[in-house]
Amino acid sequence: MTEFPHSQRSEPESIDLFTLAEQLRPVFLRLHRHLRSEEQLSGLSSTQTSLLHSIQRHPGIGLGELAAQEHLSSPTLVAHIDKLESAGYVERARSDPNDRRRVDLRLTDMGTASLQMLRERRTNWLATRLEGLSPDERVALAKAVEPLQHLARSEQ
Repeated sequence: MTEFPHSQRSEPESIDLFTLAEQLRPVFLRLHRHLRSEEQLSGLSSTQTSLLHSIQRHPGIGLGELAAQEHLSSPTLVAHIDKLESAGYVERARSDPNDRRRVDLRLTDMGTASLQMLRERRTNWLATRLEGLSPDERVALAKAVEPLQHLARSEQ
């Protein structure tokens, strides 16, 4: 395990990456918990929400592809898809009449509307918290968005 020296200097070159990671991690976790609590109000689990987002990003995705993408076993995925289909969020369709094993997944209008409502609830929750920050703090966050997006994409 690599150890990083802990320094407190303010120049960008001397930022201790380990200390920065220790400071960011609990902040991200708390924000994630708060945003995730909004999906519970919608009646969806975090796994179901993640599945709906994946299906929205990849309309027509197959069960096997979705299971691999979401790191779920096939039986677990099928159980979630069954629930989402029963609730009216997802529909299954056979796109290839020659391959009866292939099932494509698509969001229904209700599934799309539910994701949109969840997105709006999360955005409203976050916007309300941003109102409590000073203008300088908001500018600092606006400047941090691009590097944070880069950080989030680096693991995909």
